[in-house]
Amino acid sequence: MHYVSVEGLTKSYGIQPLFENISFHIEEGDKIAIIARNGYGKSTLLRILAGTETADEGKVWISKDVTVALFEQDPVFEENLSILENIFHHAHPVINAIALYEAACDDNDPDKMNTAIMLMDELGAWDFDSKVKQILGKLNIHQLHQVVSTLSGGQRKRVALAKTLIDIGFEHKHVLLIMDEPTNHLDVEMVEWLENYLNQEKVTLLMVTHDRYFLDAVCNEIWELDKNDLFVYKGDYENYMEKKSARIESESASIDKARNLYRKELEWMRKQPRARTTKSKSRQDNFYKVAAKANQPQQEQQLELQMKMNRLGGKVVELKKVYKKFDEQIILKGFDYTFKKGERIGIAGKNGVGKSTFINIIQGTEKADSGKINIGDTVIFGNYAQQGLVIKEDCRVIEFVKNIAEHFPLANGGSLSAVQFLQLFLFDPDKQYTYISKLSGGEKRRLHLLSILFRNPNFLILDEPTNDLDLPTLGVLENFLNDFPGCILIVSHDRYFMDRLVDHLFVFEGDGIIKDFPGNYSQYRIWQKEQEEKAVAPSPGITLNGSAGTAPQHNEKKKNRMGFKEKREFELLGQEIEDLSKEKENITQQLSDGNLPFSTLNNLSERITAINSLLEEKEFRWLELSELAEQ
Repeated sequence: MHYVSVEGLTKSYGIQPLFENISFHIEEGDKIAIIARNGYGKSTLLRILAGTETADEGKVWISKDVTVALFEQDPVFEENLSILENIFHHAHPVINAIALYEAACDDNDPDKMNTAIMLMDELGAWDFDSKVKQILGKLNIHQLHQVVSTLSGGQRKRVALAKTLIDIGFEHKHVLLIMDEPTNHLDVEMVEWLENYLNQEKVTLLMVTHDRYFLDAVCNEIWELDKNDLFVYKGDYENYMEKKSARIESESASIDKARNLYRKELEWMRKQPRARTTKSKSRQDNFYKVAAKANQPQQEQQLELQMKMNRLGGKVVELKKVYKKFDEQIILKGFDYTFKKGERIGIAGKNGVGKSTFINIIQGTEKADSGKINIGDTVIFGNYAQQGLVIKEDCRVIEFVKNIAEHFPLANGGSLSAVQFLQLFLFDPDKQYTYISKLSGGEKRRLHLLSILFRNPNFLILDEPTNDLDLPTLGVLENFLNDFPGCILIVSHDRYFMDRLVDHLFVFEGDGIIKDFPGNYSQYRIWQKEQEEKAVAPSPGITLNGSAGTAPQHNEKKKNRMGFKEKREFELLGQEIEDLSKEKENITQQLSDGNLPFSTLNNLSERITAINSLLEEKEFRWLELSELAEQ
């Protein structure tokens, strides 16, 4: 089914065009990621398609059968209403029944619960309620009566995401889901769940994301906004990088050819007579086209720095028997560690376990309850914090940087002026005289990063550095950090970013327990899943013979044919699915009985949610095995 057609779309802010005369189509089932530098119009394009912003020129056609759902970076709520009231905002009987049921569960009122259950049964709303419970549970949203105005930034994003996913689940029909940075403020477990959820749901997706693993897991097509134009690439991020490199190489060859022609035509223009013939007028018009082509920049401007870092002494940072807790929540319990020169450490753990508190204690902006924190005399911290730029009053970009310093020292003994430094961070001269309040969210993040590095630190602390940064800037930042000679401490949920940079991890497991894991983020996740599988049920009868390298070869041979173990699993799955379906039907009938006590009703409700999750998992595995059986 054809969802969207766009022709000749143009949008500018002032004299600067974001994109010009772009056209594209979206078909049912497409899953597309948009890539561009900050300030190039990614979010603006999403808002135009969602109908919350208008284009300067062009036509946008969306099928009348398609519902557009927009998830924005800065969600808008009814601030004086609760989470429950904001999420269940549809005036629809099923939504109202679920809202009534969730409220009764929170109130622990048996009379309200009985009324809600009867209504749920009457409308057949149990399946949708189980999906709602899964979404709320996976996104760690539990206090549904909490007023939205009291939520933190991360909590607001998760509530907005839950609201969007529940909305599209309610629609059931043709949905175009538009998402702007959906993984910001989600921990890795949430991101992995969202990947699976979007892959299982039959939605058509258009999104902006900086998370390259998430992009590859969810999308099969990449659009790039560059130089006011739109370029389309089929396939994953690696394929995009290869094809883009080939495109830039081709453009460079074309520009070189235009420059050679330009020199010849310029000489002719200077010598030609004043009287214009039709032929000379045509050649003159063509000259200006050639001149425009020849004067294009051949390569993208890169963020490259060889900074002159202040030397780190023998002592960097030492933490000895450090304790910290808030009320009953223990953050650190006798933590000991001595940082070494050039060390790169990632910090992992669920939201709320104390990662930000830990980095604040290291910098001295928050006090520990007890213990010693010794900071070396030569250590200069550079803190790239989540809250972003803090300015007393609005000012121009160039004024903000000059207030820090006029020049930046380089490793070769030279220096860069504030203007030159800004240009390295992709702020052209016009943009440098823009007021900070007029910058996009990503441009403000880029300016914040610039302001940290301009102070020439030797111990970088990066708290969620990838949020709102565009992928081109991220790639360059990673290259810079790879060559950075000082210490780096990174708090991030971006698996790709962590894998490229860290040597080992501090894993905050809760209750003051911090594990020092020797490896990168992906290695830790593999180890963690192995530990979880062992804890649930160790697989009997499976032994590994020979070297570790022989196992993958054995698995690859089994991929295309069903072995005895798979055949047996396939036979059992059919019976398990049937049994679970019968149990679900039985529980549904019990829930319709208004005479059950509240505790029983609550237990049955939790069980039916678990059954729905098991059914989904087993049915998906049954489909996988059925494909093997056909081969």
